[in-house]
Amino acid sequence: MNAHEFILSKQEQWAHRKNITLIGSKVTQGRKAYTKQLDDNLFESLLPEIESNFKEADGGELSGNPSKMQAIHSSSALGVNIFQFWKKINQVPAIAAACRFCRKDNISSQDIHFEVKFPIGEKFLRSPNIDVVIKNLPESRFKVFAIECKFSEAYSSRNHSGLSSEYINQNTIWNDIPHLYDFAKTISPDDSQFLHLHPAQLTKHILGLKEKFGKGKFRLLYLWYDAIGPESARHHREISDFIKITQADGIRFHAMSFQDLIVNLANNYRNLHRDYIDYITGRYL
Repeated sequence: MNAHEFILSKQEQWAHRKNITLIGSKVTQGRKAYTKQLDDNLFESLLPEIESNFKEADGGELSGNPSKMQAIHSSSALGVNIFQFWKKINQVPAIAAACRFCRKDNISSQDIHFEVKFPIGEKFLRSPNIDVVIKNLPESRFKVFAIECKFSEAYSSRNHSGLSSEYINQNTIWNDIPHLYDFAKTISPDDSQFLHLHPAQLTKHILGLKEKFGKGKFRLLYLWYDAIGPESARHHREISDFIKITQADGIRFHAMSFQDLIVNLANNYRNLHRDYIDYITGRYL
């Protein structure tokens, strides 16, 4: 069983245990991997502000019938199920610490937003959406903690894109990150090196965050769902290689599996937030 099938099968079994009816991507056609209602795929209904975040973004996560977020293997649904709870109960520092952005006694993290854009420069018409952004107090050392979430798509058979040459040609956006610039040239315009990690996307996130806050004022987390077999082993190697490149430029980038994060949360908060912990452990571990 490959990694993609492992994730889908696991989520199908979760739906069956919960007596959740699944439909195809065209309702009556395609593999039955979508919930009939969006709320069936979420721990709690979307908060109005978070629903607006997704509606204003480019990904179309809430459009269509069924919508992308209704997929049981949706990374946006996974992100909502993990992060929205802490925004709702106004305990954002707890999830920031669990993601290893900061210490447990951190009090600077204030709010959580989804699908946030940070423009790279005027020459680029579109800006990438960062899945989750934790905003900190203005006086904080790090202005934001940003998170790129990956679920099944890291193991998809679809090839991911390289970095467009228009980025390479803009010399000024690479000021103070020469190692990442040298690496970016090797995945432009096509990326034949990486199968599971999407370094072009992460590179654009770094460029946008650097443009907005400066190189030393943000932290970026790659939060991915670990799987089994050789695909997982290669994914680990690719993550490690990219971390080394960013570290050489002093970029605060790290990686963590969703499983590690969920175990961390369960160990610290099961007694306080049992329903939430039971949901995320029962579904994703």
